Amino acid sequence: MGVGTVRFGTELLKSRLLAFAGEEPYPKLSFVKETSFMDKMVALCKRRGFIFPSCEIYGGLAGVWDYGPLGVELKRNIKEYWWVCMTQYRDDIVGLDSAILTHRAVLQASGHEGQFVDELVECKECHSRFRTDELGAVFCPLRPKFHPGQCGAPLTEPRRFHLLFKTQLGPVEESAETVYLRPETAQGIFVQFRNVLEVSRKKLPFGIAQIGKAFRNEVNPRHFTFRSREFEQMEVEYFVKPGTGLELLERWKEERLAWYESLGLPRSKIRVRDVPESERAFYSQKTYDLEYEFPFGTHELEGIAYRTDYDLVQHARGSGKPLDYFDEETQTRFVPHVIEPSGGVDRTVLALLCEAYNEEEVKEDGERGKEVRTVLRLSPRVAPIKVGVLPLLRNRPELVAKAQEVASWLRRFYKTAYDEAGSIGRRYRRMDEIGTPFCVTIDFETLEGVRSGPLAGRRNTVTVRDRDTMAQERVAIEDLLEYLAQKVSPGIGGFFVPREGNQGLGKSWPA
Repeated sequence: MGVGTVRFGTELLKSRLLAFAGEEPYPKLSFVKETSFMDKMVALCKRRGFIFPSCEIYGGLAGVWDYGPLGVELKRNIKEYWWVCMTQYRDDIVGLDSAILTHRAVLQASGHEGQFVDELVECKECHSRFRTDELGAVFCPLRPKFHPGQCGAPLTEPRRFHLLFKTQLGPVEESAETVYLRPETAQGIFVQFRNVLEVSRKKLPFGIAQIGKAFRNEVNPRHFTFRSREFEQMEVEYFVKPGTGLELLERWKEERLAWYESLGLPRSKIRVRDVPESERAFYSQKTYDLEYEFPFGTHELEGIAYRTDYDLVQHARGSGKPLDYFDEETQTRFVPHVIEPSGGVDRTVLALLCEAYNEEEVKEDGERGKEVRTVLRLSPRVAPIKVGVLPLLRNRPELVAKAQEVASWLRRFYKTAYDEAGSIGRRYRRMDEIGTPFCVTIDFETLEGVRSGPLAGRRNTVTVRDRDTMAQERVAIEDLLEYLAQKVSPGIGGFFVPREGNQGLGKSWPA
């Protein structure tokens, strides 16, 4: 039985308890009279294939999630953009992909094996478990207006709860070696510092970037994907000369804020928290938390920590191997200090979905009356589908054939979806709901020629509909790539095609 799971006589009560305790992957919307923002957003994620509960047909795994067809594209775009910004747009950072299985000695040296614990208490009435440092942030499953301990039910004395996932390496359990699933990607970077330094021939300051899965046996996973037991990190360990760390930390803070803004998170909703000494790790001289205003509260999106030389010194002691740096200019040898910008991929996905989700009352051309449309205003840079291609009518073979031809052509450059089912208005709504920034519609003027306007008399044109404004613009097919390239960021889910390249590709479309 999972953490916080309680047996009750009715399925309804059990489902509500599990949802409140964070053990049910999706809240049971039918039990809520007024659907909250998060309920709507979570329902959209499942309905449209962004995020599913893991192993749902077997009841789900608490704190574990699977990304569906659209979710994996969104996640991949975020990771690709981060990777390009870190390792391609700058010359002082190289990449690494270290193993998930971690030698026990690594986590002994880092302190994780002995110190990576939380204190938890258990409610003696409902047997739900809570972290002691979060009692004021969670609510009692039985009496959701009260925090645990304030609801009248007694709590047990605090006890230590180990967050590491342990497993055995070897065919026979009795003689197998104990290893861990890594709790963070950072340690794999530190233990490979010497190898990366030698092969990259970098000089300080330089960084090692990594994107990868990490695992923590959380006491109380909650807030959808925000706190999970399996999650993905985007981390840089940036090695610097002693005495320069605080200045470079400030630069990193501004760069990371600008990066999140470029994804579509407004600076006004990101709070920079200077973590007080009492809350920092003992080896950290200074730490900033970038916190986003989620619907369920303001919480950490990324931490930027000045870790000094703690990690390299610990691993040098534990392994007996030198992890220092020789400065050719000063002819001195020293252990570099480290600045660590560490962000969560899953938290970034969640923040972008929360920021992008919107409901508005609209009336589109050709539609009767007004309706509420749900739209994800995702930046074209990370939107899972860049372009939707739609024939005006599915029962006209000539329109369908041309639309399929255009869609096949666009797939060479952008993630493209083709849809012919339902009315054109309904198809626009579906594209809005999954965040597709542009819809290309093939209509009769595409085949017969434009009736009026600057392109009058010209065939092989399409209308391009903007998701956010719903405005439509007539564009020649041979100019379509250049039109989209100006609106979709290059390198992420598509690339810029020079004008001469457009002309060559455009020749496949007869005038």
